[in-house]
Amino acid sequence: MGIIIAIIIFGIIVTVHEFGHFICAKLIGIKVIEFSVGMGPKLLQKKKGETSYSLRLLPVGGYCAMEEDIESDDPRNFRKAKLWKRVIVLAAGAFNNFILGFIMVVVLICTLDGVPTTVISGFRGVREDNGDVTYYAESYDSGLRHDDKIIRMGGTRVYSNLDIDFILSSGSTDTYDVVVIRNGEKLEIPQVKFGDKMYGGVFDFGVVYKDKTPLTVIKGSGEIFMSMTHIVGLSLKQLVSGKISKDDVSGPVGVVSAISETAKESNGLHEAVSSIAYMTALISINVGIFNLLPIPGLDGGRLLFCLIEFIRRKPVKPEHEGYVHLVGMVLLFGIMIFATYNDIVRLVTGG
Repeated sequence: MGIIIAIIIFGIIVTVHEFGHFICAKLIGIKVIEFSVGMGPKLLQKKKGETSYSLRLLPVGGYCAMEEDIESDDPRNFRKAKLWKRVIVLAAGAFNNFILGFIMVVVLICTLDGVPTTVISGFRGVREDNGDVTYYAESYDSGLRHDDKIIRMGGTRVYSNLDIDFILSSGSTDTYDVVVIRNGEKLEIPQVKFGDKMYGGVFDFGVVYKDKTPLTVIKGSGEIFMSMTHIVGLSLKQLVSGKISKDDVSGPVGVVSAISETAKESNGLHEAVSSIAYMTALISINVGIFNLLPIPGLDGGRLLFCLIEFIRRKPVKPEHEGYVHLVGMVLLFGIMIFATYNDIVRLVTGG
């Protein structure tokens, strides 16, 4: 059951992306030849008007094929469309992924008891019989206090509690310069150490959870959405800099496996919905950001050529652009094969 749920979710993420291209192309007046959900051999196909709609065997992708033939005289050819129209169509896929990600974050917050913040609610400690509290939290000893609102850690902007979790769990140091808002004023606290002196562990404080209202849910969703985009960006930076091992790179198989495990390990429907909403939001935002990277073969690569056209006041020759994208696609295909190999090895070895 977990695998089926994972495949459906992954299919939705990809379909939402391609639908962004599709609907914008249709609205703007660009000819769409085929809209496909999935890749590989066709399972179903139906033609309506000028567009073929198909469902394919492999749920690892999809595409929106527009009229782009260099020699075509069709006035609705993508290449003949105005520059701003092409930019909108190319960016629409990632935009849809961000919309889906935000909706899933709203679902996530609605499953929680309250809306999390970055305001410190308390520290690990023991209250004595006389009312005094003995703290075992190193962050308290380092200078953090109740009601401090954390806005920066180790030079990294903090949007929500997800940023705090990510920084503490993935950081290479145990001390951070922390910037907080205390009594309405910004205060920098150097060399804050996090940890529970009695029981060990990193998370030695809790955060305030606000009551759920339409306003707090939307605001909190926006903060967590920003954190997720931030975390994806930091992860990509770590991957490029070599801080993340190439063996940790995952492809579609790994993504489906991760969603499946999340669904299976959840205790009850409520927790399953919360965990799946979190995973779906993070993956959808990841797909959106990755597709906007200026890499040949991706939407971001094509947007880069649109920028070059805007600067030069004339387009790059289609055949030259095509060669660049072909090389990019070959490299991306190679990365996908490598990532899929990693996924299979992890499944077989249990790593």
